[in-house]
Amino acid sequence: MAEITAATVKELRERTGAGMMDCKKALAEANGDMEAAIDWLRAKGLAAAAKKAGRTAAEGLVGVAVEGTRGAVVEVNSETDFVAKNEIFQDFVRNVAQIALKDGSDIEALSSAAYPSGGTVAETLTDNIAKIGENQSLRRAAVVEVKEGVVVPYVHNQVVPGLGKIGVLVALESAAPSETLTALGKQIAMHVAAANPLALNADELDPELVERERAIAMEKAKESGKPQNIVEKMVEGGLGKFRKDNALLSQLFVMDNKTPVADVVAQAAKEAGTGIVLKSFTRFQLGEGIEKKQEDFAAEVAAAAGSSKAEPVA
Repeated sequence: MAEITAATVKELRERTGAGMMDCKKALAEANGDMEAAIDWLRAKGLAAAAKKAGRTAAEGLVGVAVEGTRGAVVEVNSETDFVAKNEIFQDFVRNVAQIALKDGSDIEALSSAAYPSGGTVAETLTDNIAKIGENQSLRRAAVVEVKEGVVVPYVHNQVVPGLGKIGVLVALESAAPSETLTALGKQIAMHVAAANPLALNADELDPELVERERAIAMEKAKESGKPQNIVEKMVEGGLGKFRKDNALLSQLFVMDNKTPVADVVAQAAKEAGTGIVLKSFTRFQLGEGIEKKQEDFAAEVAAAAGSSKAEPVA
C-alpha cells in the first residue's frame, strides 16, 4: 500500500474541501492515488458537501417533538425555501427532533448520535447535501421538561405536522388535568410565537441587553434638555416598559391585549382548583440571527469580466 503523508492529505483537503479524516480514508481506499481519492470523495458526496459548505443557509425548517413531560425543538437550515418542501429534508428534521427528545440539545452530541436508517446524524446530513444539492446545517436544539404537568408544542407557518417556520414549546407544571393544561399551554404558545418574549420574567432578561437599552434611553432622554433628575426618571421609566414588554409573564395576552400572561395563568389555576406554574418556554424562529448574503448579480458579472465598475443590469 502506498504511503499516505500529511502533504497528500493536505493537498486532497485543499482540492476537495473535505474533512481530514475523510481525506485520509479516501487516500487509503484509493491506495494513495490522488485522482481516485477525489473520485471516491465525490462518490460519497463528501467533496460536493464540502464545496457547498460556504453557502449561506438561512432557510429550512424548525421541528418540534413532544413525549409526556419532555419536548424538543430543532432548527435545520438550507439555502432555499424550496428545500423545506423536500420529503428527504422534512424526514431528517423530524427524526432529528425525535433524537434530541431522547439525547438532549448539545449539537456536537446530537450530530454524533445514531440515525434511524444507519450511520450518524452528521453522516446522514452529509448524504442529504449530496442528494438535494444544497448546503444544509443542524444549527441548534433545545429541550424543556417538567416533573409533573405538560409540555405543549406549537408550530407557526406549518409546512407539515410538527415542522414549520416558528417552533414553540411551553412547559406548565401542575397536577391539573392534562386537557386543561394543554388548552392553556396552546394559547400561551401561540402568544409566544406572536409576541416573541425574551425571557420568562424581568429578572431573567439578559443584563447586557438591559444595559444596552439603558444607554439608548439615556441618549434619548439627554436630548430632551431636561434636568438630570428628570432624565434619570425618564430612563428608569423607559427601562421599566422594556422589561414589561419583553418578559412573558408581564406581557399583555395577545388573545385580549389587556390581561398580563401571569394573570391568565392565575385565573386558569383558580378554575382548575390547583396551582399552575408557567415553568419555562423556548421559541425558535427560522433563520433568526443569520445574516443572509445579498447577491449582487451586476457586481458578480463585473468581477468575472475583470471590470471595477458594473453597469446596471436591466
